[in-house]
Amino acid sequence: MSRIIRVEGSFPLLQVDLLNASDGELLELRDGLGLGMSLEELRHVRDLYTLLERRPTDVELQTFDQTYSEHCSHKTFKGVVETPGGRVDSLIRTYLRRLVEELSPDWCFSVFEDNAGIVEFEGDVCVAVKVETHNHPSAIEPFGGAATGLGGVIRDILGVWAEPIANTDVLCFGPLDYPYEELPRGVKHPSILFEGVVDGIGSYGNSIGIPTVNGATVFDEGYVGNVLVYAGCIGLLEKSQYVRAVEKGDYV
Repeated sequence: MSRIIRVEGSFPLLQVDLLNASDGELLELRDGLGLGMSLEELRHVRDLYTLLERRPTDVELQTFDQTYSEHCSHKTFKGVVETPGGRVDSLIRTYLRRLVEELSPDWCFSVFEDNAGIVEFEGDVCVAVKVETHNHPSAIEPFGGAATGLGGVIRDILGVWAEPIANTDVLCFGPLDYPYEELPRGVKHPSILFEGVVDGIGSYGNSIGIPTVNGATVFDEGYVGNVLVYAGCIGLLEKSQYVRAVEKGDYV
């Protein structure tokens, strides 16, 4: 691809010439670099670097590609979904955030505003909870995908100044005896995913002394194409520990 330029230096550096690239050239670059962005997203990136008047590196494009991915940007949760009951504009806003805002329970100390939700427990003590999915990463590399999924929620509990005390998970796989010859192309067998995901979660939690205290495991043919890995962490903190805004002089 003529728009990829190798720059000589102390390490291999590739720059990608997006300036004035046509739609066809953008799609060619996407396929050649193995990117997953849509044409509209590629146009946004091209326009940004046109304003910056420079060429992005291949690493910068990969960063945008990850940012625009379903895993990072939650397009399904945030997007418009057509259902038999009508159109739903953002599953998060419609079914989660709206419910909390309408009920407005006084025991919700901090919800939808930080790395983890915080609810009052007893006296000055609060419980922080964070759950997230790591589905596609676990489908590609089950051990690492599941381990980093758990690591991410532990990080977010620490991010609200809470002490992590327990982990939880819900794991959904295809049947362990699913016929190999019926697997979709490129999909790992459920038995491989099951072993890797369970080992990954256990390895990360055990390595830092945070036990997995409950959860659920589901086996169904509907999960053959993409395993579901829900990882969660629970922590404790006092209200006085929680800082809503970073100020000059704070240690970060």
